Formats: sequence, C-alpha cells, structure tokens
Amino acid sequence: MYLPRQFDHPEHAVSIMQAHPFASLIAIDETGFPFVAHLPLKVIEEGGQAVRLLGHCARSNPLAQFLVERPLALASFMGPQAYMSPKVYSDVQRVPTWSYLAVQVRVHARLLDGEEAKDALLKQLIADHEPAYADQWRSLPHDYASKMLHAIQAFELNIVSLQCAVKLNQHRPEAHAGMHAAYLQGGENEQALARWMKKLDMV
Repeated sequence: MYLPRQFDHPEHAVSIMQAHPFASLIAIDETGFPFVAHLPLKVIEEGGQAVRLLGHCARSNPLAQFLVERPLALASFMGPQAYMSPKVYSDVQRVPTWSYLAVQVRVHARLLDGEEAKDALLKQLIADHEPAYADQWRSLPHDYASKMLHAIQAFELNIVSLQCAVKLNQHRPEAHAGMHAAYLQGGENEQALARWMKKLDMV
C-alpha cells in the first residue's frame, strides 16, 4: 500500500476492520496470478492489537487449496470512501481527490478442520452479525448442521504485518472545515467520513 506519513494511522485499523468486515482475501493461484475471494473476516485481538483473522469459504472454492500451497496472503478491508471536490479550497489551483479509509493485512494462513472448530468460528460470526440467529443455529437438526459444516472450509489468518490508511487530507488543514461541511451534506459514505473527521479532531 502506498502510505504517506500523514495518512498512516495503524491505531485505527481494528475499528475499521470491525466496522467493515467484508474483505478481499488475495491468495496466489497455481499460475502465480492473484486470486481474490470476497468474504467476511473476524478480527481477533490480544492486548488491544489485532493478531489474527478468522474466516471460511465454500469447500469447493479453490481458495483453500491455494492457502495450503502458498499460505502467505493479503487481506484488504475498505472503509468509507468518497470523492472530494476542489471547491473546498480557497484557491483555484487545486485538483479533485478521493478520501478513504483502508486496511491491508499481510497474513499467514492455516486451515481449521473438524466440526468443532468450524462451529466455533460460525458462532463468533453469528455473534457479530445476528446474535438472535444463535438459537436457530443450535436448534437445527444435527445431520443438517453437520452437512452445512462439511460444506465449508474454515481458516485462521495469523497477522504478519498491517497497514492502515486514513486519507482525509490531514495535510491541508485549511480545507478541513469545507470538507466536513460538504461530507455532511452527502450520502452514507460521505457522512461516515465526516464522523471520522470529528473523531480525528480535524474540525
């Protein structure tokens, strides 16, 4: 990731990944070409730091075999993003830009086998995304649940390194008020960026 110093904010990586868990996991196929899978990933913390990610894919997805053969992979999380007009600047010698929050995580993969490990992973995802579904999952017939568990491949992604970009034009403080006002008038992504500007004490 291209990461200028003013946009380098690793302290916000966990909150971005938790708020935007649907990631792109990039492995390498048998030809050496990147293979991208889009899937939710669960962040596991220790001491306030992200240490690993948990996820799963369909057993028929070639991703799992790629992770076995070449376990070093990249997980990419995209937070809110939006266009920014140069109209927020007081002078006309400016150009448009794009604001965004993103996290890239270099990981080392390990497959998780067995119904118990898969069930534990699914219960964590259920707790994150629809806690009320937990009772329904537990009440499903054992043969049906077992069939569903057999149809997936769970994996653990141990974090090797992490980069977090919070690109909100922190290097142009004269435009912060204008950016914030413009984003407040926008859609969901723009308003999310306005909240991040507040969080970072930019306005």
